[in-house]
Amino acid sequence: MDETAIKIENLTFFYNTDDEETAPEDVLAGVSLTIEKGSFVAVLGHNGSGKSTLARHLNALLLPKGGSVCVFGMDTKDEELTLEIRRRVGMVFQNPDNQIVSNVVEEDVAFAPENLGVPSEEIRKRVDEALKMVGMYEFRDHAPHLLSGGQKQRVAIAGVLAMRPKCVVFDEPTAMLDPKGRRDVMDIIDKLRREYGSTVILITHHMDEAARADRVVVMSDGKVVMDGPPRQVFTHVEELDELGLAVPGTVRLMWELRKNGMDVPLAALNAQECAEAVAEYFGK
Repeated sequence: MDETAIKIENLTFFYNTDDEETAPEDVLAGVSLTIEKGSFVAVLGHNGSGKSTLARHLNALLLPKGGSVCVFGMDTKDEELTLEIRRRVGMVFQNPDNQIVSNVVEEDVAFAPENLGVPSEEIRKRVDEALKMVGMYEFRDHAPHLLSGGQKQRVAIAGVLAMRPKCVVFDEPTAMLDPKGRRDVMDIIDKLRREYGSTVILITHHMDEAARADRVVVMSDGKVVMDGPPRQVFTHVEELDELGLAVPGTVRLMWELRKNGMDVPLAALNAQECAEAVAEYFGK
């Protein structure tokens, strides 16, 4: 059985320009990635690195200029498969206002499955389930525009979940949220994986979010420059600094301690691991 959710091979992409004298620059320059079913992959990169452009290739919002993107065995360049691809890969964007289309929360969540031709009884079931999943069921009769930013983002996520996708791509979903809103979204991602076995791809610039992933992919200038488990990737402190990316605060602390002669492990991904490592050092 094929365990591959998404296979990207030598993907290149550029945005067309009106300037005939200037050749367009590649935003993606030969990206190759294989993402396994059920995995949680975080994609990092500075502004302009190509990470959001990559995200939009994963459900055929953008199509390759070169190379290929296959989603659950379907080539995104085959226009006859576009709807099937979008059934399987849902997108959650940075600004929830761009995804909310109705004046009542439950109607908004029902919008996508209605467009997919899902029967009415099944839609009712999916809407209720999705709203409960994101903790917004009691707001089902509310007007979305009166909700907080975090609540709006949860409604937008519910709208995607109601499509029952196998994979959800989150494109910087917490960028406009306060710390509580960010925690809520990350809790939903954990729940998605735990209860549904979903494949999750998270585009983010928050290192603490990326540290919770199975795998971290770092992009720069349209290329993949690092790829591995968070504990491995975040040990490259100086290289990430050069790319304009900060490592998690705990890793930074361990790095500074090591520079000052303390023999502590570098890859402490949370405060507890950090505290335990320091306590063990002084307990020797």
